[in-house]
Order: sequence, then structure tokens, then C-alpha cells
Amino acid sequence: MKIKKILVANRGEIALRVLKTAKEMGIKVVTVYAEDDKNLPHALYADESYSLGTGALADTYLNKTKLIEITKKSGADAIHPGYGFLSENEEFARMVEGAGITFIGPTPESIVLMGDKIGSKKALEKIKVPLTPGYHGDDQNDDNLVKEAKKIGFPVLIKASAGGGGKGMRIVHEESELLEGIRGAKSEGLKSFGSDKVLIEKYVLNPRHIEVQLMSDTHGNHLHFFERECSIQRRYQKVIEETPAPNMSQELRLKVCETAVEIARGINYRGAGTVEFIMAQDGSFYFMEMNTRLQVEHPVTEMVTGHDLVKYQIMVAQGDKLPLKQSDIKQKGSSIECRIYAEDPDNNFMPSIGKIERIGIPTLRDVRLDCGFLDGTEVGVNYDPMLAKLVVWGETRETAISKTIHSLDEVLFLGVKTNRDYLKRLLAHKDFVAGNTHTHFIPDHKAELEPVAMSDADLANIIGALSFTGKTKVATGGMVESNRTPWTELTGFRN
Repeated sequence: MKIKKILVANRGEIALRVLKTAKEMGIKVVTVYAEDDKNLPHALYADESYSLGTGALADTYLNKTKLIEITKKSGADAIHPGYGFLSENEEFARMVEGAGITFIGPTPESIVLMGDKIGSKKALEKIKVPLTPGYHGDDQNDDNLVKEAKKIGFPVLIKASAGGGGKGMRIVHEESELLEGIRGAKSEGLKSFGSDKVLIEKYVLNPRHIEVQLMSDTHGNHLHFFERECSIQRRYQKVIEETPAPNMSQELRLKVCETAVEIARGINYRGAGTVEFIMAQDGSFYFMEMNTRLQVEHPVTEMVTGHDLVKYQIMVAQGDKLPLKQSDIKQKGSSIECRIYAEDPDNNFMPSIGKIERIGIPTLRDVRLDCGFLDGTEVGVNYDPMLAKLVVWGETRETAISKTIHSLDEVLFLGVKTNRDYLKRLLAHKDFVAGNTHTHFIPDHKAELEPVAMSDADLANIIGALSFTGKTKVATGGMVESNRTPWTELTGFRN
């Protein structure tokens, strides 16, 4: 049955991303918004939009019952959860399907299986997927966990089984730190995810974070759309992603991708998913986890393959067969994504809030800015601080890096501090340019990524440039305001 109307149970840029593809497919789109989001574009550009009211997230974007009620009221026959929020919530998926609504995502069973780090590893042992040496048993007694950790050998990584986003994780380098690490991971896991179950893995030194984009239909087709390099991270959160992964042989690339497909086939997966691997410096790799949703960084895959992943999600959800085979999927060129955050890297990454006075628009070809804000909208503290994703394609990786640095200068977010300059320093670092990346890149190069003090000559050049463009008057609060001239006062003028 063809989907006719989709409710997007999310906000910001991912809601707009789904909206765009759905409209191109001739599908009506319904969006929802908390009252503090009522002026954001996702609340303004849909065919219909409904208020979720005010209050905590549990009362708005995480209110499962209210979302389903609005879906029924609007006449939508499907829900797309985006990423984050309820996208990997098994209860919500069951409630949606129980209400006779199509859930554009995997089965609830897959969400449960792959959302449990211990359960997923046990399942994947049966299909001989390479797993990091470790312990993921049921005996969670502290004494047993200490014994198993010593058996694995230090350093070890202790992880909350139900965890994610770096929560409930502890790296332990020696036995004296072990008990404290176990108890800390358990406590944080219980607080954040309602479970104190942990697993212990051998900690791979200077690993790469490689993930593979998958898409599976209900007709037995399981396809990969190649890999992404996601090693540039800060506190386990990705900052820059790219594809193809640099310094990787084609043989290793295909081996990693084919392993991911075997996982999808082995669990009879449905929809979009991403298998994440830890890769050692010698090229050996181990399954880490599977995200049963669309990833934040999916645009880089779309850039190099030319395929619309949201379109395929919708097609799979309505029972269609994927209209391509593995040999039809190729990588062309190189793509980089930078996550632009409202934060001040030069002040310990403190969050930045306030009104966005002006958003800059990138001008180069094959550059896309996925952004959920408009000029004049507010950035608060209630949601993730990501303002936008800058996604760039180039014929070569060198070109993609150059275009990304140039475009970061163009995508200003006047009114709030962002990490744009920090991203430029990352991209220009000699080891990043050489493709020598790993998950400890940022802490290892902390001193080199610090800002360089501006010289008097540089400051004079900037003041001169601003003066030339008529941007020299500083308004109250430090915002730059254009000088008023006869040309700036013209209205209704055409040229």
C-alpha cells in the first residue's frame, strides 16, 4: 500500500530533510512542534503542522501517545521518527504499528536486539561476525567482572549495555582503577538508561571508527552504500565525518562492507541501518554496534553515491522492492560533513544561546547546508546544540577539504558563537589532511588545535574589509550592523 501522508516525529533539520524527499515523491507531510519551536522552518514549511504544547521533552517530542493521536487526527498513514528522540524506541514502534500506522523504520524486534549491546553480540556470535575480545555474560557480580577484565588484559573498555553517546563508558588502564570503573559505568548506565548491566571489551589503541550504511527491504535484498570514516570525535560525539574513508585499500573496504551486509542478512533486517566497527591500525576490525535508524551523517553517503536514502526508507516501509542491486551502487568523489554546534571551543566548549541574526549561505557547487533554523530564530538549551550540517562534495578528498574550509567561512551564524573556526583548524591539520585519523585525534592534538592569537596586521585587514563592505558599526550586544547608506535604504528596487 502506497504511503500518502507522513507525520515526522522530530524537529529541526532532520524533519526538513524527510519533508523534502516526501514532497518530491508526492507525499503530504505533517510536522509537529513544541511551542518554543513554532517559528522554526520545520513548523512552517509542511503541509500541516500541529503544536505539541509546552513542557519537558517527555510532554512534547517524546510523548508517544500525543504523537499517535496527532497522526490519526491529521489522517497521516505513516510516521518517520528521524534520528534521536523516539527513532530507536521499541515501545513507540510497537504502538505505531498497533495503531494501524506504518512505522518508517526497522521492526521492533530489530530495535530491541541491536539496542542491547550484550544481546546483539550474542546474536552475532552465531553468524561469525568479528567481535572485540571481551566479556558480555549475564554474571554481573563485581568480583566476576574484575576476573573477566583481568583475563582480557589491560587496557579494557567498560560499557553500559543499553548505553549510547559515550554515556556509561569507562576506559581502564590498570587493575587499580578497575573496580571504580565498573561501578561508575553501572551507576551511569542505571541513571541514563535504566539498566546497570555492563560489558567489557579489549580496548583497541588509537582505533578508527568506521561505519557502513545499509538498506534492506522485505524481499530479501540487503545492500550496502559503502563506508564512512567517523573517527574525529569529541567525548564520543562525532564532529567530522567523511566518505570514502582515507588510507583504506579497496580490498579492506569491501570486506568491511560485506561483513555489515552479512549482519543485516543474519538478523533479517528491514529499512535503513548503520553497522559501526572499531578498526585497529593494522586493518583488523570488530563489530561495535548497530544503529537502527538514519544517521546524522547520512548526507555524505548520498553525495558520493547519488542515492536518496530517505526515499528508499519510505519505499521499504510501503513494501516496495529496492529498485537497484549492489553492483548499481558506486562511490564517486569524496564528501565531508561538519557538524556546526552552538558552542565556544575557545571557552571549554561552553554552550551558546541567543538569537541568530543572520545565517550565511554557501555559494560553491555541490555544497549543502542542512539547517533547522532561520534568521531571527532563537537557540535555547532544551535541545541538542547542533545548528546545522555542512556537507561538501569534491572530485578528490583534497578538493573536498578545500571547499569545506572555504564554505565554513560563508556559513556564519551571527548572534551566537559556533565551532566553525575550530572545524577549520581540524580540517587544516596536517594529520587530518594526510588521512591519519583515529578516535583520539582531538585530545591528542589539543594544543595544536588551540586558536592562534590574531596579529595587529590581521586585525587591521579585517577592519578594512568590514569597512569596505559597510559592516563597521557595532550595535548593542556586539552584533555587527550595516552602515546606513542611500543604497541600503532603497526598497522595492530591482536591478
